[in-house]
Amino acid sequence: MTEPTPQTMRATVVSEYGDPEVLVVRDVPLPVPGPGQIRISVRAAGISPTDLHIRAGDLSAFFALPEPAILGFEAAGVVDALGDGVTGVSVGDEVAARLPRLGGYADFVLADAWTPKPESVSWEEAGSLPTAAEAAVAALRQLGVAKGDQLLVLGATGSVGLMAVQLARSMGATVIGSAPERDRAVVEDLGALFLPAGTPVGDALKALGVEVDWVLDAISAGGLEEVVDAVGAPGKIVTLTGAGAHGGVQMLADGVNRAADALDMAMPLLASGQLRMRPRETFPMAQAAAAHTALEEHRSHRKLVLVND
Repeated sequence: MTEPTPQTMRATVVSEYGDPEVLVVRDVPLPVPGPGQIRISVRAAGISPTDLHIRAGDLSAFFALPEPAILGFEAAGVVDALGDGVTGVSVGDEVAARLPRLGGYADFVLADAWTPKPESVSWEEAGSLPTAAEAAVAALRQLGVAKGDQLLVLGATGSVGLMAVQLARSMGATVIGSAPERDRAVVEDLGALFLPAGTPVGDALKALGVEVDWVLDAISAGGLEEVVDAVGAPGKIVTLTGAGAHGGVQMLADGVNRAADALDMAMPLLASGQLRMRPRETFPMAQAAAAHTALEEHRSHRKLVLVND
């Protein structure tokens, strides 16, 4: 008796650690949703800077790749199949999801949690919202930002920084956004004070007449000594990765449920026009290597998103 041929899908996998060329398109087994899971036919999947570090092997000591090794922490698409016990969603629904176990660079992906995609939100927007929203909400909560506080956001026009600026403003905080001069208008249009990136932080804050309560380092490139001196205590700073987490600076806490409600919070704001996202640039899903190269070589200042036809 002939065994049935397993169903497959196209996916971009990490064939080995290394340069972008290690990302190759292969046929891999089609994932089957387990209890409480849905399967999404992916329309768009955002690229995170962390994806590049995982691909290069920089995080191999404490971040195990799944098998097959498919990157992608976020995706949006159409629900294709339901696991046992799933309620409140149907096959054919349009959703977005954060993917703690990765898998977005593919035709299909499994999700344990998801948020409906409103009709007014594009696939590219929905596919690049989950990780930025989750990281921004988690960072603001970890810092304890509240109404009346003064928050400095380094990298205020990046995906996470832009989200944090707007959410902190909506909470009643005063926000100082550090960004390149070319992005001054973006920062000021959001109601934040502008601090030119690359200028001495302490002098710039004095010129603005503010004393910072908290700092979100959304650049995560390290070199925060000057910022620590300016705000007076490293514990007032949260950075997104380990590059700057030294001398008492907090790294954003890990954990699947650190801000599980973030996407549910952010999606309606995006749909209503109350939330602005970083401009996007799209690549076909099969050209993930080219997208990684563009990001590494700083040939794009936009959020990069992979799209399926």
